[in-house]
Amino acid sequence: MIAILFWLSVLLIVYTYLGYPVVLAALASLRPRYRPPAPPTEWPTVTLLITAYNEEAVIAAKLDNSLALHYPSDKLQVLVAADGSDDRTVEIVTSFADRGVELSYRPERAGKLAALKNGVLAARGDIIVFSDANNMYNPDALHHLAQAFGDEKVGAVSGAKHVAGGSGEALGASEGAYWKYESFIKKQETRLGCCTGVAGEILAVRRSLFTPPPTGIINDDFYIAIQVIKQGYHIMYAPEAQSFEPVSLSAKDEITRRSRIIAGRYQVILRAFEVLPFRRPVVTWQIVSHKFLRPLVPFAMILALLANVLAVIFPAAGSGLAGFVWLVPPWNWAFLGLQVAFYGLAALGRVVGKRGALGKLLYLPTFLVDSNFAALKGLMRYASGKQTAIWQRVARG
Repeated sequence: MIAILFWLSVLLIVYTYLGYPVVLAALASLRPRYRPPAPPTEWPTVTLLITAYNEEAVIAAKLDNSLALHYPSDKLQVLVAADGSDDRTVEIVTSFADRGVELSYRPERAGKLAALKNGVLAARGDIIVFSDANNMYNPDALHHLAQAFGDEKVGAVSGAKHVAGGSGEALGASEGAYWKYESFIKKQETRLGCCTGVAGEILAVRRSLFTPPPTGIINDDFYIAIQVIKQGYHIMYAPEAQSFEPVSLSAKDEITRRSRIIAGRYQVILRAFEVLPFRRPVVTWQIVSHKFLRPLVPFAMILALLANVLAVIFPAAGSGLAGFVWLVPPWNWAFLGLQVAFYGLAALGRVVGKRGALGKLLYLPTFLVDSNFAALKGLMRYASGKQTAIWQRVARG
């Protein structure tokens, strides 16, 4: 049983991080490469909906960026939903009124989800692009998002997320590598027919397909995307539509941010029979592999280490079933050595992985361990009820 437990844990880890992307890419290679429709002769009306809570430090720059986007001004509504802000956010947004910026404001704070719902009620565009206040778009982002809707089967389009290095250079490099990895997966999913991962800060949805997330939903962007899929439409990934935001100021801030996201993931997993599009089995497989298995990886890492230690203490327990599953000397020691080396590199990366190519490389195991620690923290926050839909955004550099 010890050997079986070890190999099942390893299999889950390998499939989640490597197996799924490989299988996905192999299946996607059998289909023609996805190409967005030709630019329309008549661009659709778009509402750029920016949710903001106490964003006085960045909101002016965000609005300048939004107004400078290359999209027909008569087709674009820039709308800020400022939920409960008690700093100068509302005052700053109001100062942009003569440039066409609109405001949806509630003096009481009910959370991002409430602000988002109220903002949608004030939206006039056929396409709603959801955005945050601290991310900036490349000039042609809206063009690339809107162009994909020329396909009537497309219900939502996600752009690409990029993270700037900031003061935490190694952290920024690791998070940047993660988003490149995510971008690869999203490209393959799109080629296969439907993308299941979206970036909430650059997500475009047909207004007619928008389904308000129920009260208490933590990851509103994922819920919105799932509902589009359940209505029979596809989600496309448009990597040319790019969003840029600074990296978290510290590894601790990044763990806090990820733990909130993973708490929302556990919330959705427990509602799997409600949210999964079972009539679309391939997409269901993608969601389970891409989104549901990752929060389980830290448990697999813990079980793999414990089983390996037990196999070293009790070598006979690693013999497995008729020799088909084994964890006997010298392999029990070899695998334990590899695990200890990996966690040792993670500890070393936290100390010396700051700058330079070697430092960034050493920090990758640290980033992976921190990400899975955040998953455990997210489970504890969700199970204890401490993670709600109302949350404080972590500082970013």
